[in-house]
Amino acid sequence: MKFPEVPKNVFRLSLFGSLCGAVVLIKDYTKGKTYKSEERMTGKTVIITGANSGIGKATSFDLAKRGARVVMACRDMRSCEKARDEIVKETFNQGVCCKYLDLSSMQSIRRFAEEMNKGNRVDVLINNAAIMMCKRALTLEGIELQLGVNHFGSFLLTYLLLDKLKECAPSRIVNLTSLSYKTTNINFDDLNSDTVYNESVAYKQSKLALVLSTKEFAKRLEGTGVTANLVYPGVVKTNIGRHTDVKKSFLSRAVLGPAFWLVEKSPDEGAQTVIYAAIEPSIAKVTGKIFIDLEEQNIPYLRETDEADAKRLFAVSQKWTRLT
Repeated sequence: MKFPEVPKNVFRLSLFGSLCGAVVLIKDYTKGKTYKSEERMTGKTVIITGANSGIGKATSFDLAKRGARVVMACRDMRSCEKARDEIVKETFNQGVCCKYLDLSSMQSIRRFAEEMNKGNRVDVLINNAAIMMCKRALTLEGIELQLGVNHFGSFLLTYLLLDKLKECAPSRIVNLTSLSYKTTNINFDDLNSDTVYNESVAYKQSKLALVLSTKEFAKRLEGTGVTANLVYPGVVKTNIGRHTDVKKSFLSRAVLGPAFWLVEKSPDEGAQTVIYAAIEPSIAKVTGKIFIDLEEQNIPYLRETDEADAKRLFAVSQKWTRLT
């Protein structure tokens, strides 16, 4: 039996339609789950670093809408004030404020923490701010910039706010990370990348340091009512990748842009798990975990030495941030 020949234009339209359908399905899948709880945050104070754009701004908007007092801790105050005005206009929440914080300056961190500790409450600390794969630079204290901001800055801020968090318990520490940390280790012999600097390796090390310190904070805070967890928000379209070759090269953007578009989340989509980890009542006592797409997971480690590395790094972090 001979089947009738399908006209080429019909076949092409069918193929095009199938490809469009596949793209829609993939895009819908990669955007992740939506946190639909109507949980309120009235009377609660939340600190969000890097809140002027991206995930930080989206998280600030959501928590402000829930009635929280939101402290947007940023270095770029002009951008922060603009974002704050937009949030207040949309949410009618006058309890949203901007505070200057430069995570590359320990003096700035100490000043910010001192001001926060004078206030009534700190219920949630969200360490969102980060930098990624930049050329080698140093913080004001001479620490490699990615390690200084992504780990030491967040570490010092968290440490200085511990007493206030304990006072307001139950309270939460939420640290944003990348899963790239799983492909590296802590180089204690050249922690500051003084001998060899590779921007990708330095970024991964800074994120692994954040993971290990979060785990150690969680362990040390057991029984205090303060939890410490990680969130991997996924691949999100923010300005964190502005230093990467993909963002700087027109050719790379042209070739890889469509692929990134397919898997990238919007800031609102990327913020969903951050919001979940910050306010979901059912996980109030969960600590030392990582949350991915609204699901709790054990933090994946690479080596048996990681627990010892976490303790060692914690001690090094105390020394480098002049806490001992």
